[in-house]
Amino acid sequence: MAQDKPAAAQSRFSGPGSGHRKRGGPGPAFAAIDLGTNNCRMLVARRAGRSFRIIDAFSRIVRLGGGLTESGRLNDAAMDNVVSALKVCAEKMERREVVKYRAVATQACRLAENGADFMTRIKTETGLDFDIITPEEEARLAVLGCLDLMDEAYDVALVVDIGGGSTELSWVDLAQWRTRGGFDSGGRPPIRTWASAPVGVVTLSEHIPESEHPDNWYEAMKAFAAEAVKTPRGAKKLIPLFRESRAHMIGTSGTITSVAGVHMQLPRYERALVDGSWMTAVDARAACQDLASKDLEGRAANPVIGRDRADLVLAGCAILEAVMDKWPVEKIRVGDRGLREGLLLNLMRKPKRRRRRNGKGGSADKTQKAAE
Repeated sequence: MAQDKPAAAQSRFSGPGSGHRKRGGPGPAFAAIDLGTNNCRMLVARRAGRSFRIIDAFSRIVRLGGGLTESGRLNDAAMDNVVSALKVCAEKMERREVVKYRAVATQACRLAENGADFMTRIKTETGLDFDIITPEEEARLAVLGCLDLMDEAYDVALVVDIGGGSTELSWVDLAQWRTRGGFDSGGRPPIRTWASAPVGVVTLSEHIPESEHPDNWYEAMKAFAAEAVKTPRGAKKLIPLFRESRAHMIGTSGTITSVAGVHMQLPRYERALVDGSWMTAVDARAACQDLASKDLEGRAANPVIGRDRADLVLAGCAILEAVMDKWPVEKIRVGDRGLREGLLLNLMRKPKRRRRRNGKGGSADKTQKAAE
């Protein structure tokens, strides 16, 4: 659930909405933190119409899920990295006078024997309350964060979120959303079904180490990912729409943005150029194969990839190609957004209230409370 300010912020401020903003000044600030298997990311934003304007951000590779496949536990060094990163987040939230936030942890903390204990440590050392969310909520938040990337000319959007420890897939009914007015209606599209595959860039790299597959590492990862990505029952009836080119894919992850940057041959990564861009499936596969043809140093030399992503990007490419093999599309929309943006939109959503209904003789019915 959403939280008010962390303890670190409460030490200086009297509480949310405590009057530090002048009348007519900027609106309240909200924050969303996503603690994943590989990265720790935060966005701070203010409302802007039906969306928001980002006023601060933070991202750090923490490798929280490193070694989890073998040990079943989060390792001490990674947890220390996370706590250090979250202290920076708490300081930023304090400085921006954040009035409400939500912080979530995903696959690594879901799987780890000491995941819940680590949440307690984070609370003690940073003041931040974390929820370990389910794969279903993770998938739904990714969809929400990508709403304005959906092309209503198609009947279905497949939202693919390749993370460090798992991959979430959501099949969104754009045809029905279109009849309701689509994005302009302010409503949210129906998710027909979703699936979570227990494979991400970290877990796949650990399951299929390069040292054990020196000649066919990439193909071995693709085969493993194909086995892990299952088709849920509710998605089977949508297969014809993919075959008839009535569906498109939306990728939301470091994998898809990296692939897009390689395809565009960018001299350095630029979010403004990548976020919202389109690729054909042919272009995406070509970029994946280009990366697969290089060794670690060759991948690191690409300015879009760099050394931080060079060891994991091929695992992401393998998962992406495995999904495209099962769900063929002609076009892919690239999103440098997802779960955090979904969290922010939920935080900023104003509760709906029913109108007061007055009865005869001046008596009034009770006003029903809005849902929190």
